[in-house]
Formats: sequence, structure tokens, C-alpha cells
Amino acid sequence: MTYDKIITGGTVHSDTSSFKADIGIKGETIVAIGADLKGTAKTEIINARGKDVIPGCIDVHVHLALPFCGTVSCDDFDSGSRAAACGCITMVCDFAIPGKDQTLEDAHRTWLKKSKGISAIDFSWHMAITNKRHIKEIPAFVERGLPTFKEFMIYESEGWNSDDAMLYATLEKVRRHNGMLLLHAESPRVLDLLIERAHTPAKMKKHGARLHAMTRPNFIEAEAIERAVHWCDVTGGRLYIVHMSTGEGCDIIRNAQSRGVPVLAETCIQYLTMTDERFKEKDGHLYACCPQIKKAADVKRLWEALEYGNEVSVISTDTCSFTREQKAMWEGDFTKIPMGLPGLDTMVPLVYTHGVRTGRLTINDLVRYCSTAPAIIMGMGHRKGRIEPGYDADIAIIDPKRTVKVDWKRLQSRSDWSPWQGEELGGFAHTTLCRGEYLVKSHRFVGKRGHGKLIPRMLPGA
Repeated sequence: MTYDKIITGGTVHSDTSSFKADIGIKGETIVAIGADLKGTAKTEIINARGKDVIPGCIDVHVHLALPFCGTVSCDDFDSGSRAAACGCITMVCDFAIPGKDQTLEDAHRTWLKKSKGISAIDFSWHMAITNKRHIKEIPAFVERGLPTFKEFMIYESEGWNSDDAMLYATLEKVRRHNGMLLLHAESPRVLDLLIERAHTPAKMKKHGARLHAMTRPNFIEAEAIERAVHWCDVTGGRLYIVHMSTGEGCDIIRNAQSRGVPVLAETCIQYLTMTDERFKEKDGHLYACCPQIKKAADVKRLWEALEYGNEVSVISTDTCSFTREQKAMWEGDFTKIPMGLPGLDTMVPLVYTHGVRTGRLTINDLVRYCSTAPAIIMGMGHRKGRIEPGYDADIAIIDPKRTVKVDWKRLQSRSDWSPWQGEELGGFAHTTLCRGEYLVKSHRFVGKRGHGKLIPRMLPGA
């Protein structure tokens, strides 16, 4: 066996074990794992001695160059893929959202134009169903390797929202055709009522950006998850709750899974590392995302779900970056804040620092939640999410001794601020490979624009 590259001397981590081994790479693929692999004069040796070697991480929830809240998110597939690579991420899944009167096919073509020839890392997307006519397109997209679909219970003003009938019909359809529904679960009518009650000049002057959290109590998410779980149960269609932010949500998912309901959930790094106390700060409006960051008790419960339970299966970012200028569009009106946070640079470092270094999680848990489980659940577990022969050579190497103070000026994101500005984090990529090609070398991005490919997916059970 000849190798193009050998990663030698590092500790290789899977979702279940850690061991010393060399990794042989030929072309885009891992071809050997073993001790003291031998190369030729042409083989490049990557010295990982004293470092952690993990499968490239996968963020299955991003929004790049998304038209939203009256503007467009500032990170696209160029800056977003650079940020991801520096944060140990080698693949992202975006959401292809049709415009008014568009088909899913229209949305698919739009997202191809946004990504193909631009992204440095691999990519895919979930097809967003915003009209009941889209449901009939589900079988064709499952066949072409895009088997996951997204619906929103809110965002009626954007024309994106689904009612119970659409949720029910979509879950029926994905059950028949081996798809899965990803759902933004918040109760729209009660949420709208609470926003309407708070949307007065006097209350906005008194409370400012805090109203973003005050109008979204935990029951807004919890009731919606409970209702969605019911439709999942009666239809048998697979359901995945995106960006779950509440302790109540964890309890609902645990109880549903105990009854055999086919529902999974993800949380996002902001819900593990911040609370709504941030809205009291001078620039509190910057932290508006949807759902919003919650209370300390919710942070604690979400970590417990990761440490001890199965209620949370994946950690993602829900990246939707906006600059300070874009966030300033609110002008004191909490309903006009562009909702979203940057996160691709920092997700894995935050899990590494707040989870692995504190002992809340093992590095195997990090691999599970950020790589292996996302790959399996979203249908690319046959080629991504593991360091094994036959898998794509998507690999990140971390120097466990290195710590960096977060400064948005040194990140790849185009956002001119970071929610974690000034934090001391480990876990940034020393080296990142995507299908055998360098994206990061010695902590510097060296990847090629356009290296990334659209990866076809097939859900387990097909």
C-alpha cells in the first residue's frame, strides 16, 4: 500500500474509544489505520505527536447568505466554510428555502449557485417546506440524496410557517419515503400575542432588548415540541427538533423516546454557554437569536442531557451571522432585530473548552455530538464522521496545550463581533483535511475556494 499522506504519532479519537495510531491517506480516502505505517519518498508525513486527532466535525444547522429579517446574513459559503475549517468542521448542512411561489427545485438551484465553486468544505442542505404544494416533491429529493426537510411553526411574516395539517401531512410523507422532518418548534399564536402586548413605546423604552426574551417564555417552545411529538407519534414519521433550548424540551423528548416515538433533538452551542442575562448588557440586542438564549437552569439541564441522557443527539450552531450595522436596524424596536449569531469558528472550541476541559464531556463525547451522530442521523454515516478505512479523509488535529483568546478580528467570519469575545478557548484546528486536502495548516487557513462538494445522503433504514 502506498500513501499520499500519513498522519503519525497522534491520539485518534472515535465516539467510543481513543488509541495511538497512524492514519494512511490515499487521494480523498482513509485507506489504513495502524502502528508505524511506512510511506515512500513521495509520502507526506503529518506529525501529530502529542495532539488529538478527530474526524472532521459536521455542523448540520447553518444559514449562509440567508435573506432574513430585512437583510442578508453576512457569512456566505466562502467565509462560512473558512470559519468552519478553522473550527475543525469539514461539512455543513444549510437550509434551501424557496421564495414566494417557488418550488423546492427552485430553491435547490439557488443554493447550488451559492455554494458550488465557492465552498472550501463539503456541504448539503435540508429542503424547506413552506407551502403544502412542496410536500409532493419530497420523494424526488429523497431519491437525489436530499432526504431531510425543514418546516417552521413560526415566521408567518416571511411566508415560511407550517400549520398542524402541513406538519401531519409531511410526517406521513417522510415515513413513506424514508425522509425526516426537521422542525423549528415554537407556538406561533401565543408568541404573537405576547409580542403584541409588549410592543408598546413605553415597554420598549423601559425594557429594550430584554423584551426579546420576555416575550418568549419556555412554554412557547415546550408546547410546540409536545404538539409536534404527538403528530410524530400518530404518523410514525421521523422528527428532529432543531435548536432545542429549554429544559422542558429535554423532558418531553426523553418521555417520547421512552414510548418509542421516532423523535430526536439537537441543541446549539449558544444554549450551552450563555443565558438571557446578556440582554441586560449595553449591546444586548446583539444576542438576539431564535429561539433566544434561556435561563441558567436550562443551560444546566441541556448539559445534563449531553452528559447522561439521549434527549440531545447533536450539537450545532444555527449560524446566521449579522454585523453590528445589521443588528442596529432594530433602532430600539425588539421586533426588528435580525435574529441570529455567528458560530462556525467557535462551536468545536467551545465544546472542547466548556465540555472536555471541564470534565463534563469526554473527547469521545465531542466526536459523538459534533461528528459521528450528525453524520449517521443525516445520512452520510457511511463516509463521514469516523476515522476508518474507506471513509473520506476528513480529519481535524487539535493541540490540547494551545489556548486562544477569542477576538472577532482574527476569526474568519465576516461578523464584526463575537458572542464569545475575550473568552480563552482551546480546540481550534491545528490541521484540517477535507477529503485529503489541506484546509488548515499550523492554525492558518490554506484551503482552496471551491474544493467542497455537494454530498448525497441516504438516511439509515433505506
